[in-house]
Amino acid sequence: MEAQKPNAKPIQPGDKKNAPGIKNAAWVIVICAIIAISLFIFWFGNPMHFDEDGHPQNLWGTVYKGGFIVPVLQTLFLTVIVLAVERGIALSAAKGKGNIAKFVAEVKKCLESGNIAQARTLCAKQKGSVAAVVDSALIRYEEMDKNTVLSKEQKIANLQKQVEEATALEMPTLQQNLPIIATMTTLGTLVGLLGTVMGMIKSFQALSQSGAPDSTELSTGISEALINTAFGIATGAFAVIFYNYYTNKIDNLTYAIDEIGFSIVQTFAASH
Repeated sequence: MEAQKPNAKPIQPGDKKNAPGIKNAAWVIVICAIIAISLFIFWFGNPMHFDEDGHPQNLWGTVYKGGFIVPVLQTLFLTVIVLAVERGIALSAAKGKGNIAKFVAEVKKCLESGNIAQARTLCAKQKGSVAAVVDSALIRYEEMDKNTVLSKEQKIANLQKQVEEATALEMPTLQQNLPIIATMTTLGTLVGLLGTVMGMIKSFQALSQSGAPDSTELSTGISEALINTAFGIATGAFAVIFYNYYTNKIDNLTYAIDEIGFSIVQTFAASH
């Protein structure tokens, strides 16, 4: 029937619209660094957070006492948050407009009934990375169906190759910026540990002075150690949580692609 013909143009695998995102994360790090340094100097270091002797009167002043490592850790923390939001938006777009499980089930029904046109219509409605791979495979399915030169085995091989190539084009866009989040898992913890050690060094220097220890220097060193420890742990924890969460979402999308790709190949093999 004419109504079943897919009017929408094919969804191209690897198209940035399937999984939009930030390509150059270096700019994210630079912008986060500028924000972190500005906060450290103009807000945390504001004189209103300290008394006349330079002692912090609130949490913001205490954070400032963490030293120059604080803006570094803030940069890492902000980078994790920004890239986590960016990956959330990108993977939401990659998933498409509807429920993935329902989409896969409906496409499999269309394949079982031999209604390839309807399956492509579903892809046009769903959009996203999974739909792009499926639509690409269905186009090749129709081409192989009309081909009278190649053998059945060659047609199946071409169909499998198309699914693999389309999947390979989509995977980099899905995993984009995740390695940076994974790096922040270790880097945040190590930088926080560095700040902790530097703070403890100041504390021991205050204790080693002859006579009564300088309580100001001692408290400053302890504050620096604890603040940097807190920022380092927070950065590492958030990075681990977001990395594992988005990795699991990518795995679910990959499983859906594998399942429906297998169904397309098997349907072709059974009907030809």
